[in-house]
Amino acid sequence: MAKNKKATGRRHPLASVALLLIGLMASGGIYALFTSSATAETQAAQDALVEEGGKLFAANCATCHGMALQGSSQAPSLIGVGAAAVDFQVGTGRMPMAATGPQAEQKPPQFTQEQIDALAAYVASRGPGPGIPDEKYLQGDGDAAIGAELFRINCAMCHNVAGAGGALTEGKFAPPLTDVDAVYVYEAMVTGPQNMPVFNDHNISPEDKANIITYLKFLDEEPSVGGFGLGNLGPVSEGLFIWIFGLGAIVAITVWLTAKSN
Repeated sequence: MAKNKKATGRRHPLASVALLLIGLMASGGIYALFTSSATAETQAAQDALVEEGGKLFAANCATCHGMALQGSSQAPSLIGVGAAAVDFQVGTGRMPMAATGPQAEQKPPQFTQEQIDALAAYVASRGPGPGIPDEKYLQGDGDAAIGAELFRINCAMCHNVAGAGGALTEGKFAPPLTDVDAVYVYEAMVTGPQNMPVFNDHNISPEDKANIITYLKFLDEEPSVGGFGLGNLGPVSEGLFIWIFGLGAIVAITVWLTAKSN
């Protein structure tokens, strides 16, 4: 007579749940370990960048701006100006200034981009301020028509409608905006260097800043859509052209007709 054998090899109903929990805990632990390690490495790299920036600042900037970035009679405070201001001023060679004057002029940069990044990180660590703009706003793929309208309303009174620049008071000037890197255009808008006002995101949104950059890039590619630009100086150059060449031509024709009749 066959005996009923007890079934073997069957898992307990909770075994699958226990294995799933163990797998989740192991995955979570590994993820937390790698995440914390990556965060620690990122923080260590940032700390090293700030430390390097502090050394560069002490050696090249503190004489005028102060060791604590508090400013002096020769230079303003840098507390709260943000990384964007440092990247603009140092990246365009305006800082360090070659000599005191009414305005810091653009010249070849004195530091590498890695050193500029370190200086920017150090200044940003001492107080919150505008950061380096996102690359997506610098591509020049916005709406040039909207950018042109915004530029005429907010910028043309100083920089000229064609971005040719112009003179200001007390020996200062608005520089030309031809062939200027998009990142510096954006940083100038958010930091307001020299006499330029600050256009924060409430005044001009990041998308509209991108539209202005698109318009300026269009001007670089099509500097004078109406023909000969005459230096892009507007009615001044056009009036001078009429006076010199137009009236000159009329006088020449008059003289020629008079001489012919005689």
